[in-house]
Amino acid sequence: MLASNFALNFPIGKRFDTDSYRYPNKTYMFPLALIKKNRHSMTEKEEIWIRSGYETFALIGEKGLKVEQLAKDVGISKSSFYHHFADLDIFIEELLQYHLKISIVIAEKEKLAKTINPELINILLEHKTDLLFNRQLRIYSNKPNYKDTLSKSNYIMGKDFIRLWLADTKLNIQQKQAEGLFELALENFFLQINSDNLNKSWLENYFENLKRITRSFENPMYGSD
Repeated sequence: MLASNFALNFPIGKRFDTDSYRYPNKTYMFPLALIKKNRHSMTEKEEIWIRSGYETFALIGEKGLKVEQLAKDVGISKSSFYHHFADLDIFIEELLQYHLKISIVIAEKEKLAKTINPELINILLEHKTDLLFNRQLRIYSNKPNYKDTLSKSNYIMGKDFIRLWLADTKLNIQQKQAEGLFELALENFFLQINSDNLNKSWLENYFENLKRITRSFENPMYGSD
Protein backbone atom coordinates (compact mmCIF):
# COMPACT_ATOMS: atom_id res chain seq x y z
CA MET A 1 0.00 0.00 0.00
CA LEU A 2 1.24 3.48 -0.82
CA ALA A 3 2.46 5.61 2.02
CA SER A 4 0.48 8.59 0.77
CA ASN A 5 -2.89 6.80 1.04
CA PHE A 6 -4.67 9.19 -1.34
CA ALA A 7 -7.12 8.14 -4.01
CA LEU A 8 -6.29 9.02 -7.60
CA ASN A 9 -9.48 11.05 -7.89
CA PHE A 10 -7.75 13.72 -5.84
CA PRO A 11 -10.31 16.31 -4.70
CA ILE A 12 -9.20 19.72 -5.92
CA GLY A 13 -10.71 22.35 -3.67
CA LYS A 14 -11.29 26.02 -4.36
CA ARG A 15 -8.16 27.00 -2.48
CA PHE A 16 -6.09 25.20 -5.14
CA ASP A 17 -7.98 26.97 -7.92
CA THR A 18 -6.83 30.34 -6.64
CA ASP A 19 -3.35 29.45 -5.39
CA SER A 20 -0.40 30.33 -7.61
CA TYR A 21 3.24 29.42 -7.25
CA ARG A 22 6.04 31.28 -8.96
CA TYR A 23 8.62 29.18 -10.69
CA PRO A 24 11.58 30.51 -12.72
CA ASN A 25 10.10 32.44 -15.66
CA LYS A 26 6.62 31.02 -15.07
CA THR A 27 3.61 31.28 -12.79
CA TYR A 28 1.67 28.06 -12.32
CA MET A 29 -1.97 28.17 -11.33
CA PHE A 30 -3.07 25.04 -9.55
CA PRO A 31 -4.27 22.72 -10.75
CA LEU A 32 -4.96 23.72 -14.34
CA ALA A 33 -1.55 24.85 -15.59
CA LEU A 34 0.69 22.62 -13.52
CA ILE A 35 -1.29 19.42 -13.46
CA LYS A 36 -2.98 17.99 -16.50
CA LYS A 37 -6.60 17.14 -16.13
CA ASN A 38 -7.38 13.46 -16.00
CA ARG A 39 -8.60 12.11 -19.32
CA HIS A 40 -11.65 10.99 -17.38
CA SER A 41 -12.48 9.89 -13.88
CA MET A 42 -10.20 7.07 -12.85
CA THR A 43 -11.75 3.64 -12.79
CA GLU A 44 -10.95 1.19 -10.04
CA LYS A 45 -8.63 -0.79 -12.30
CA GLU A 46 -6.79 2.31 -13.49
CA GLU A 47 -6.21 3.28 -9.89
CA ILE A 48 -4.83 -0.17 -9.13
CA TRP A 49 -2.39 0.09 -12.04
CA ILE A 50 -1.26 3.59 -11.07
CA ARG A 51 -0.77 2.75 -7.41
CA SER A 52 1.25 -0.36 -8.24
CA GLY A 53 3.37 1.48 -10.81
CA TYR A 54 3.92 4.43 -8.47
CA GLU A 55 5.19 2.22 -5.66
CA THR A 56 7.34 0.16 -8.02
CA PHE A 57 8.98 3.27 -9.44
CA ALA A 58 9.55 4.62 -5.92
CA LEU A 59 11.31 1.45 -4.79
CA ILE A 60 13.35 0.37 -7.84
CA GLY A 61 12.95 3.06 -10.47
CA GLU A 62 12.00 3.01 -14.13
CA LYS A 63 13.60 -0.39 -14.69
CA GLY A 64 10.78 -1.90 -12.62
CA LEU A 65 8.06 -0.59 -14.91
CA LYS A 66 7.57 -3.71 -17.00
CA VAL A 67 3.98 -4.36 -18.04
CA GLU A 68 4.22 -8.11 -17.58
CA GLN A 69 5.61 -7.80 -14.04
CA LEU A 70 3.09 -5.11 -13.08
CA ALA A 71 0.31 -7.37 -14.34
CA LYS A 72 1.57 -10.16 -12.09
CA ASP A 73 1.82 -7.78 -9.13
CA VAL A 74 -1.77 -6.56 -9.44
CA GLY A 75 -3.27 -9.83 -10.68
CA ILE A 76 -4.78 -8.25 -13.81
CA SER A 77 -4.11 -9.16 -17.45
CA LYS A 78 -1.71 -7.15 -19.62
CA SER A 79 -4.56 -6.39 -22.00
CA SER A 80 -6.18 -4.34 -19.21
CA PHE A 81 -3.06 -2.18 -19.00
CA TYR A 82 -3.07 -1.41 -22.72
CA HIS A 83 -6.81 -0.81 -22.66
CA HIS A 84 -6.44 1.89 -20.02
CA PHE A 85 -3.08 3.46 -20.93
CA ALA A 86 -2.26 2.46 -24.52
CA ASP A 87 1.49 2.32 -23.86
CA LEU A 88 4.12 2.64 -21.14
CA ASP A 89 4.96 6.28 -21.96
CA ILE A 90 1.38 7.35 -21.29
CA PHE A 91 1.39 5.32 -18.08
CA ILE A 92 4.60 7.01 -16.89
CA GLU A 93 3.11 10.42 -17.61
CA GLU A 94 0.14 9.48 -15.42
CA LEU A 95 2.56 8.53 -12.63
CA LEU A 96 4.33 11.89 -12.90
CA GLN A 97 1.07 13.80 -12.80
CA TYR A 98 -0.02 11.79 -9.77
CA HIS A 99 3.24 12.69 -8.03
CA LEU A 100 2.59 16.40 -8.58
CA LYS A 101 -0.87 16.04 -7.07
CA ILE A 102 0.62 14.38 -4.01
CA SER A 103 3.26 17.11 -3.83
CA ILE A 104 0.45 19.65 -3.42
CA VAL A 105 -1.08 17.51 -0.67
CA ILE A 106 2.26 17.45 1.16
CA ALA A 107 2.69 21.21 0.75
CA GLU A 108 -0.75 21.83 2.24
CA LYS A 109 0.18 19.74 5.26
CA GLU A 110 3.46 21.64 5.62
CA LYS A 111 1.49 24.89 5.75
CA LEU A 112 -0.30 23.63 8.84
CA ALA A 113 2.80 22.32 10.60
CA LYS A 114 4.36 24.41 13.37
CA THR A 115 7.42 22.30 14.20
CA ILE A 116 9.92 20.09 12.44
CA ASN A 117 9.83 17.53 15.23
CA PRO A 118 7.37 15.95 15.45
CA GLU A 119 4.98 17.56 12.93
CA LEU A 120 7.08 17.76 9.77
CA ILE A 121 8.79 14.46 10.51
CA ASN A 122 5.38 12.78 10.83
CA ILE A 123 4.34 14.23 7.48
CA LEU A 124 7.50 12.91 5.83
CA LEU A 125 6.97 9.46 7.34
CA GLU A 126 3.38 9.39 6.13
CA HIS A 127 4.66 10.18 2.63
CA LYS A 128 7.64 7.85 2.62
CA THR A 129 6.75 6.33 -0.74
CA ASP A 130 6.35 9.78 -2.27
CA LEU A 131 9.80 10.84 -1.04
CA LEU A 132 11.31 7.70 -2.52
CA PHE A 133 9.53 8.46 -5.79
CA ASN A 134 11.15 11.90 -5.73
CA ARG A 135 14.52 10.26 -5.15
CA GLN A 136 14.07 8.16 -8.28
CA LEU A 137 13.23 11.29 -10.25
CA ARG A 138 16.64 12.64 -9.25
CA ILE A 139 18.35 9.43 -10.35
CA TYR A 140 16.66 9.63 -13.75
CA SER A 141 16.84 13.43 -14.05
CA ASN A 142 18.76 13.13 -17.34
CA LYS A 143 15.33 12.55 -18.88
CA PRO A 144 13.48 15.84 -19.49
CA ASN A 145 10.07 14.70 -18.25
CA TYR A 146 11.54 13.41 -14.98
CA LYS A 147 13.67 16.52 -14.52
CA ASP A 148 10.69 18.79 -15.12
CA THR A 149 8.50 16.89 -12.66
CA LEU A 150 11.30 16.90 -10.07
CA SER A 151 11.76 20.68 -10.36
CA LYS A 152 8.05 21.35 -9.99
CA SER A 153 7.65 18.93 -7.10
CA ASN A 154 10.64 20.36 -5.21
CA TYR A 155 9.33 23.87 -5.63
CA ILE A 156 5.82 22.99 -4.50
CA MET A 157 7.02 21.26 -1.34
CA GLY A 158 10.05 23.47 -0.69
CA LYS A 159 8.26 26.79 -0.32
CA ASP A 160 6.57 25.99 2.98
CA PHE A 161 9.38 23.79 4.19
CA ILE A 162 11.78 26.76 4.17
CA ARG A 163 9.29 28.86 6.11
CA LEU A 164 8.79 26.13 8.69
CA TRP A 165 12.51 25.40 8.91
CA LEU A 166 13.40 29.04 9.61
CA ALA A 167 10.60 29.45 12.15
CA ASP A 168 11.35 26.23 14.00
CA THR A 169 15.14 26.60 14.16
CA LYS A 170 15.07 30.40 14.61
CA LEU A 171 18.06 30.70 12.31
CA ASN A 172 19.26 34.27 11.72
CA ILE A 173 19.75 34.00 7.98
CA GLN A 174 18.16 35.80 5.08
CA GLN A 175 15.63 34.22 2.75
CA LYS A 176 18.11 33.94 -0.13
CA GLN A 177 20.60 32.19 2.13
CA ALA A 178 17.87 29.85 3.31
CA GLU A 179 16.91 28.98 -0.25
CA GLY A 180 20.52 28.22 -1.14
CA LEU A 181 21.00 26.06 1.92
CA PHE A 182 17.72 24.32 1.21
CA GLU A 183 18.96 23.29 -2.24
CA LEU A 184 22.12 21.81 -0.74
CA ALA A 185 20.21 20.12 2.07
CA LEU A 186 17.68 18.69 -0.37
CA GLU A 187 20.41 17.18 -2.54
CA ASN A 188 22.08 15.68 0.52
CA PHE A 189 18.77 14.36 1.87
CA PHE A 190 17.88 12.44 -1.28
CA LEU A 191 21.39 11.08 -1.65
CA GLN A 192 21.07 9.46 1.76
CA ILE A 193 17.52 8.17 2.02
CA ASN A 194 16.37 4.70 1.08
CA SER A 195 13.46 2.44 1.98
CA ASP A 196 15.33 1.03 4.99
CA ASN A 197 16.69 4.15 6.72
CA LEU A 198 13.78 6.52 6.17
CA ASN A 199 12.34 6.30 9.68
CA LYS A 200 11.65 8.57 12.65
CA SER A 201 15.05 8.10 14.30
CA TRP A 202 16.96 8.81 11.10
CA LEU A 203 14.92 11.93 10.34
CA GLU A 204 15.37 13.29 13.86
CA ASN A 205 19.15 12.85 13.59
CA TYR A 206 19.18 14.33 10.09
CA PHE A 207 17.40 17.52 11.11
CA GLU A 208 19.51 17.92 14.23
CA ASN A 209 22.67 17.64 12.17
CA LEU A 210 21.26 20.04 9.61
CA LYS A 211 20.52 22.57 12.34
CA ARG A 212 24.09 22.38 13.64
CA ILE A 213 25.59 22.78 10.20
CA THR A 214 23.41 25.73 9.23
CA ARG A 215 24.25 27.58 12.45
CA SER A 216 27.61 28.41 10.90
CA PHE A 217 25.83 30.35 8.16
CA GLU A 218 23.98 32.67 10.51
CA ASN A 219 24.38 36.38 9.83
CA PRO A 220 26.49 37.81 12.68
CA MET A 221 24.75 41.19 12.45
CA TYR A 222 21.68 39.61 14.02
CA GLY A 223 23.59 38.06 16.89
CA SER A 224 22.82 34.59 18.21
CA ASP A 225 20.21 33.08 20.46
